Amino acid sequence: MSEKLKVGVLGATGMVGQRFVTLLENHPWFELVTVAASAHSAGKTYEEAVGDRWKMETPMPEFVKNMVVKDVSDVENVAKDVDFVFSAVNMSKDEIRAIEEEYAKTETPVVSNNSAHRWTPDVPMVIPEINPQHYEVIKDQRKRLGTTRGFIAVKPNCSIQAYTPCLAVWMEFEPREVVVSTYQAISGAGKTFKDWPEMIGNIIPFISGEEEKSEQEPLKVFGHIEDGKIVKLDNGLRITSQCIRVPVLNGHTATVFVNFAKKPTKEQLIEKLESFSGEPQRLGLPHAPKQFIQYRTEPDRPQVKLDVDYEGGMGITIGRLREDSIFDWKFVGLAHNTLRGAAGGALESAEMLKAIGYITKK
Repeated sequence: MSEKLKVGVLGATGMVGQRFVTLLENHPWFELVTVAASAHSAGKTYEEAVGDRWKMETPMPEFVKNMVVKDVSDVENVAKDVDFVFSAVNMSKDEIRAIEEEYAKTETPVVSNNSAHRWTPDVPMVIPEINPQHYEVIKDQRKRLGTTRGFIAVKPNCSIQAYTPCLAVWMEFEPREVVVSTYQAISGAGKTFKDWPEMIGNIIPFISGEEEKSEQEPLKVFGHIEDGKIVKLDNGLRITSQCIRVPVLNGHTATVFVNFAKKPTKEQLIEKLESFSGEPQRLGLPHAPKQFIQYRTEPDRPQVKLDVDYEGGMGITIGRLREDSIFDWKFVGLAHNTLRGAAGGALESAEMLKAIGYITKK
């Protein structure tokens, strides 16, 4: 009998769901046993349900092809065979909030890629290297839900991954004003060039809801727990952003300008980036990058083609750190949006939650 935790993927036929499927193949701790999607896909094999919509660069894993897709809304049936689930469902925010709580109330932990619960005060929104202490709010969430084992944990938006870790590492220098522009890959919209040909040779200077997420979510990540809720950081740090869709398949790039209350040197900033290590590294989690942040000294890095797969897509690449004529410093960051920024980040969160005892066998 397998000692691995049994896991299900909600929304398994979509792009992020497909990424979960590929990441769970041969995972040392987790075994994918259940795939769930809309009623339209239910009852078909996974291969039939996905059809010609497989969007990963690697082939569909053989082990999942003949799994019969369950109806994601049949909560009891999906939950009965799994120890926890990943959520990547494509529904309205109200529907997502409701169904994720339904799963949690079956005593099934939910690790969600969705944004619906990111501002629920007792739901931890965690980058495992940066704010794992926020998982402690789960005990208060369980009281609200009336559960002993079930809960919801979410990961932050993909667009913040290329710069929020830097701000966290530099927090002792008290970042105050941040101006960020993100250049976001089409896979962030669940697309490839095959199904979005109008993006070839094009940029779109608008991504719905993305700028608010880019400006506000880091403040929750940097926040603290008070009276069973996560309170966002309120120390004067302000972030303003513009988010642009660009003709790149994978990889969100950010150009960032930052002022500090305390004035660090370039050497201090780079040393903090390169020496940083978090709990996932200490615990040796299977999908944790050995070196979370790398700094490239070349004047033309980071580049998507050269750097997006750094540390298996789970690391962050920073470059072009230099003094600015208006702000103190400016730099360019890059993160893989469907690995570090989506399914990979959620998988690392689940690994962390297992390692610290929040996800166990039923």
